[in-house]
Amino acid sequence: MLRASGRRLGAAVAPAVALAAALLSSLARCSLLGPSDPVASVLSPYFGTKTRYEDVNPGLVLDPEAPRRDPELLEGTCTPVQLVALIRHGTRYPTAKQIRKLRQLHGLLQARGRGSAGGRDLGAALADWPLGYADWMDGQLVEKGRQDMRQLALRLASLFPALFSRENYGRLRLLTSSKHRCVDSGAAFLQGLWQHYHPGLPPPDVADMECGPPRINDKLMRFFDHCEKFLTEVERNATALYHVEAFKTGPEMQNILKKVAATLQVPVNDLNADLIQVAFFTCSFDLAIKGVKSPWCDVFDIDDARVLEYLNDLKQYWKRGHGYTINSRSSCTLFQDIFQHLDKAVEQKQRLEKFSNLLPVFSKSQPISSPVILQFGHAETLLPLLSLMGYFKDKEPLTAYNYKEQMHRKFRSGHIVPYASNLIFVLYHCENAKTPKEQFQVQMLLNEKVLPLAHSQETVSLYEDLKNYYKDILQGCQNSEECELPKVNSTSDEL
Repeated sequence: MLRASGRRLGAAVAPAVALAAALLSSLARCSLLGPSDPVASVLSPYFGTKTRYEDVNPGLVLDPEAPRRDPELLEGTCTPVQLVALIRHGTRYPTAKQIRKLRQLHGLLQARGRGSAGGRDLGAALADWPLGYADWMDGQLVEKGRQDMRQLALRLASLFPALFSRENYGRLRLLTSSKHRCVDSGAAFLQGLWQHYHPGLPPPDVADMECGPPRINDKLMRFFDHCEKFLTEVERNATALYHVEAFKTGPEMQNILKKVAATLQVPVNDLNADLIQVAFFTCSFDLAIKGVKSPWCDVFDIDDARVLEYLNDLKQYWKRGHGYTINSRSSCTLFQDIFQHLDKAVEQKQRLEKFSNLLPVFSKSQPISSPVILQFGHAETLLPLLSLMGYFKDKEPLTAYNYKEQMHRKFRSGHIVPYASNLIFVLYHCENAKTPKEQFQVQMLLNEKVLPLAHSQETVSLYEDLKNYYKDILQGCQNSEECELPKVNSTSDEL
């Protein structure tokens, strides 16, 4: 243990003191974050799809289990009949591909030596910083991700107590992508509900729960894997992400490349945009997964973060958003499935009303067969669907060449689909409606905040009006036709 002293240390001891000071400085940089950590608040809004849910809903930092009731939510004579939620999985590990890139960058830093004149610098601190990520992790849900889901379950159950009542537990319908992070997210959500119903009691295995484990359905939750036109024209098309690749070699990214090379004291030719991006994401992973501010965060400032966010948004825009029509049209089956649930709920509620009028002993408050439908997917599930519905579309497309013009863009993936993001449809039955058409109304919530309707910018819509606005999608968007590749005319003109 070193003691502070005014004595002059011998030349042989000085390097040890310097090393100890560097290690202490490194530990200070990785300290556990407090709610008001300045670096977290500066960089966190720019992590794109790697953004923590609490950075989109800051109130959750102080009380993550308290329901976040938007004042625009309907109440009074309108009671919720059904809730259909699309939920992105919780916080996850990096993918194996990202981990391999991080290992490559870490190797570069370890190979570059001890820094100028044997001193300690940020590059040396990062060379000694443990990676903490292994290939087996490959995008799996982390404990923080399970916590995301449990807490979301507690908030939604408190916000919509009639729908998430204990009596309705067996009527819950859960659907998930086949990816482990989605299956595990669904299971953690159920554990959160168990905690809501049975405070203090450990939850049973999901397979033993009354509603059973989530059912896997990739045709709905990973529709993009089942759309040949999308796979051919976007996913496997080397030119589809032209603007992403062009931005990587553009002036904004090149400036960051030179700056980071100087900061880390490595040859600029040894770095590229992908390695810079993985360094930035490692800061985000350490924040989200471990709750620490690692030295990777010290590599970047807010101007760098804005550029790197735009690079990430470009990819999401051209691969999942408004960049290509097929991105959104590939989600039409999921969109139609949501409205089929809502249609069935309307039909069942009308039947219950009719029976209760004929037979007074028949309670009109009896729940429908599926009051809550929960579907667990990916950012790639939500973004195409929101694009199909007309949300977050800028006047001009995002390109490699209009970064400055897009500084105030609507399409910011971290604000739309952070970890645990959710899009919720709530169908209401309104007792005092003047006409049958006005009995059923609907609201949408994005990340627990009421989302203005695209056709009116109002916070609530008659269900029939919403269906009418989207009738072209509901009636004319056939997945088999949308995803079918154009037939090539193979007729030969040769004699």
